[in-house]
Amino acid sequence: MARVWQQISMARSYLTISLIAVLSAAAVAGCSSSSQGEPPCFPPKFSANPSSVRTGEEVTVSASDAQCNPRYGENARIKITVTDFSGGKVIETTAPMNDAGGFTYTFRVPPEAAAGEGTIAAYPYDIDWCDDTGRNNRADEAAPAFTLVSCAMPQEPITILP
Repeated sequence: MARVWQQISMARSYLTISLIAVLSAAAVAGCSSSSQGEPPCFPPKFSANPSSVRTGEEVTVSASDAQCNPRYGENARIKITVTDFSGGKVIETTAPMNDAGGFTYTFRVPPEAAAGEGTIAAYPYDIDWCDDTGRNNRADEAAPAFTLVSCAMPQEPITILP
């Protein structure tokens, strides 16, 4: 009987050690949201106004500063793509964006834009804008490799009237 209790005690010790190892590995693997100890920080949501226009009319795409510190840098750019009803890109450009993600960009809908429902996409240009964890990859000392990860493209609808 003593031997059985000794084996149970030994099994509990192994289980405790295994649990500690798993929890330690999870902590080291990045359970925190940022290497700087900052909370997750995603690009601010943008809007397009007006959302229904005719060709030749102006649309303003803008976003307020993020409520966190994304640290986009002093030369940050926003990439803006306008796709018409046919799926064709009628505008694909970059515009200035501030360090906190705020921007304003105004464009005229080109005459070749197909009437119907289209989309406007706007996201930080040439940076890891889509980190599912919200971790700030731009604040690290080393230059990160920029890879888009699994998330939806931030878009707003636009209706181009005939």
